[in-house]
Amino acid sequence: MRTLRIHVDKRGIRVLGISESFIKSKSKKSFLAGVVMRADLIVDGFSFTRTTVGGRDATECIIELYRGLDRDDINFIFINGCVISWFNIISLGKVYTDTSLPVVCVTYEESEGLEKYLTEYFGSEADERIAKYKENGSREKLKLHTGKTVLTRYLGIDRNSTVRILNKFTLQGAVPEPLRVARLLARAMVQQMPETTL
Repeated sequence: MRTLRIHVDKRGIRVLGISESFIKSKSKKSFLAGVVMRADLIVDGFSFTRTTVGGRDATECIIELYRGLDRDDINFIFINGCVISWFNIISLGKVYTDTSLPVVCVTYEESEGLEKYLTEYFGSEADERIAKYKENGSREKLKLHTGKTVLTRYLGIDRNSTVRILNKFTLQGAVPEPLRVARLLARAMVQQMPETTL
């Protein structure tokens, strides 16, 4: 895949951070929040959609969320993990191709892999999910200026620029501000909704 030429240090840069929240024991749908944040960490827009818990619609929902914002000033997409909504796997390559924006997927903990869980929970459907997950490639450890290490997958951007853009949007700890705010909004939406709509 090509690497786009984007000036990470320009003042007007904007990131769309996407995160989710759901209650596993109650929810058939997960709330997905998208937050547009400027380089000065001012929130400049937001949007919501819902994905199916245990479904296969996460990729399309993210693309629809981005398109629904109808903006041409977003420079990067940050995603809080590529496996959301209880094994609803995002195709990072399709998000990148369909939006034409660099994609940085961030996670925070090591794991043993998902294959055994997908096989256990989804049986004959597991192979398709495993193939989609593997297409995203392996995660790469990056150390931030805060001293924290994150596990990343990135498309359309090189390693050095990925570190710089993450540092630009991370005030403290490991979670970049667009993802932190998106996660708070998604959680608030879940908490405010009646159980009958979850």
